[in-house]
Amino acid sequence: MAMEVFGKSFHVKDTFDNIVTIPDCFVLGKNKIGHGHGEAKLYMGSKDVVRDFFGGTGFKADCFLLKKDLVAYLEALKNEYLHPTQEYIGKEKLPSLWIERMQYVKSLDDVITFRITEQYQIEGPRGYVNSDDIGYKLLRELSLPLISYMSAMQLVDNNGKVSYYWKLFADFDAISEKSQALVYTYGKKGEQQTVRVDTTKEKKEYEVSRARIGQGKYREALLEDCPFCPITMLNEESLLIASHIKPWAVSDDKEKIDYKNGFMLSPLYDKLFDKGFITFTDDKRMIVSNWLSVKNQERLRLKNEERFPHLPIDDKRAFYLRFHRESVFKG
Repeated sequence: MAMEVFGKSFHVKDTFDNIVTIPDCFVLGKNKIGHGHGEAKLYMGSKDVVRDFFGGTGFKADCFLLKKDLVAYLEALKNEYLHPTQEYIGKEKLPSLWIERMQYVKSLDDVITFRITEQYQIEGPRGYVNSDDIGYKLLRELSLPLISYMSAMQLVDNNGKVSYYWKLFADFDAISEKSQALVYTYGKKGEQQTVRVDTTKEKKEYEVSRARIGQGKYREALLEDCPFCPITMLNEESLLIASHIKPWAVSDDKEKIDYKNGFMLSPLYDKLFDKGFITFTDDKRMIVSNWLSVKNQERLRLKNEERFPHLPIDDKRAFYLRFHRESVFKG
């Protein structure tokens, strides 16, 4: 696979297999949950896996972040900053902190470079990296613990130089599990009732799950609009999932039940879409993420830019798809 970063061409050699969830101990600032000072070293997986990806024992690896990715990441987490679901130590200051951080990120260069080194002096099988550079510190400042995760991609330029593209992602499922959500149920006479539930309680998780996959009027409206999966053409209703384009966790109350904020998808494509491994263009073409390994793309028989004419994309769905492409898709 090939990709271009601000006019420079790269070959995508590999993608890091481990998705690294950002722990609270790594995070700096008011968005920590605990009160420790934080540890600069980041655990990324077993030493063998980390060394194999980054270049052997005692490696030093040149890495970069993209400003546009950080802007999209902050946009994706805006609702979490405005309405925190976790007990951050600076919870009341998070709304203003979002504005401050967005302004700062937008002032940065388009490409933010940093170098990581292996923490080989740490005994045991766990592989750690560290850095004193600004780009690495940005990861520590912008990450929200347990909700943020990151991965890396190994790139080779036309001169054979290897570098590593890092990207922060938001785990919308983790946010949904911690937040309060509106669950739509129906009374004895069929009238819609709105009930606010605490999704941190296990006994309510099933209700939230039912709401997310489109129970009630949302699912009914989607089925009326498109009674089959537009990718596989599967039309067995019991196997179709009402997938949200803009994730449930960051949608407002109207967007949660707006059938234009959804597609009816078969389970595999629902999961790929929900996790940001595929998205769609306004002209009904599938875009496949480079963060999904070439082998897995082949196993799933995914074809980049394949057109699916039955995708029900209109102006309103195109609006929601812009959010998906910018904040959910692992582009």
